[in-house]
Amino acid sequence: MMNENSQAPVVIIGTGLSGYSLAREVRKLDKDIPLLLVTADDGASYSKPMLSTGFTKEKTADALAMADAQKMADQLNLQVRTFAQVTAIDGDAHCIHLGDESIAYHKLVLAWGADVIRLQLDGDATDRVYSINDLMDYRSFREAVDGHQRVAILGAGLIGCEFANDLRNGGFEVDVIAPSDTVLPGLLPPQAAAAVQRGLTDGGVRFHLGKAATAVNGDAAGVSLTLDDGSTLAADIVISAVGLRPRTELAAKAGLEVGRGIKVNRQLQTSVADIYAMGDCAEVEGHVLLYVLPLMASARALAKTLTSEPTAVSYGSMPVLIKTPSCPTVVSPPAAGAQGEWQEEVDGNSVRALFRAPDNTLLGFAVTGDYVAEKQALSREVPAILP
Repeated sequence: MMNENSQAPVVIIGTGLSGYSLAREVRKLDKDIPLLLVTADDGASYSKPMLSTGFTKEKTADALAMADAQKMADQLNLQVRTFAQVTAIDGDAHCIHLGDESIAYHKLVLAWGADVIRLQLDGDATDRVYSINDLMDYRSFREAVDGHQRVAILGAGLIGCEFANDLRNGGFEVDVIAPSDTVLPGLLPPQAAAAVQRGLTDGGVRFHLGKAATAVNGDAAGVSLTLDDGSTLAADIVISAVGLRPRTELAAKAGLEVGRGIKVNRQLQTSVADIYAMGDCAEVEGHVLLYVLPLMASARALAKTLTSEPTAVSYGSMPVLIKTPSCPTVVSPPAAGAQGEWQEEVDGNSVRALFRAPDNTLLGFAVTGDYVAEKQALSREVPAILP
């Protein structure tokens, strides 16, 4: 059946890297198709991975912004609605709701990303716990940390380690608290994780692993974190970096099938006609990949689907660069449930870890230090994620 809203725009919810990347790819193929981007923030274009390099590069939030919403609208011949909160999606009527306002769409793309996982902390200073998930969060944190010196980071995963390295480069005292026994748990094998921890420790980061924060209270000098072993830790400000969770609530309320993310097929089509999802909020045939390379592949494929011909997305080998210059690291994790074992070669903080199947096929790798130079050769050897 023909969409009755065929003259309505393609509506993209989200103006992060996903939303603007898709808009750019669409414009390469079709200069005139109506595009409307809707965002809950100010619509500034920026690269989210750069948020964890801002102190190293001495970049304010304004300096990280590449263009404001109006400039993006002019560049890409589209409309941007800023500070607009989508409250409902009506797939049958082909419209979204912004409170009492209804906006019709021809096709709808959910590119609204992921939410930070928020810890349940006791205490009277939880307002000094910051999560940095977008440019507006980064601006708030930079303003709050100005004039302070001591930062406590909750979480030793990718974001926690990247911010730890960045803040040390910016001259801050940094303590990392996490319940895991290693840094980057679930992403790196033991020897590679140990190398990253050594590199960061040598750079001045203090780790408190095997512990979790339970409360944050204010005191005359800043804040005091209470840990689950009864000890306390002093800081001026706290970053919570315990992970991200794809945004699915509004999609589920609209009747879209969700799992860990919004479920889509290889054409990024959801279970409801004319609604697509991509980026951090999407679950593509069981894969939730919160990284740049799969996002860009999705943007290119979906642009074709929206403008010319249905196109399935393909994910090749997509190694993840972990921005910890104290110990450069690249990882291509093996697929979940893959049969095999890690083989690790260690030379100081240079580690070559190869995950091989019983038949010696290379299924994943992690390299640190000098071995990072091998990342391209190893990437060619590991299987594609979605061929």
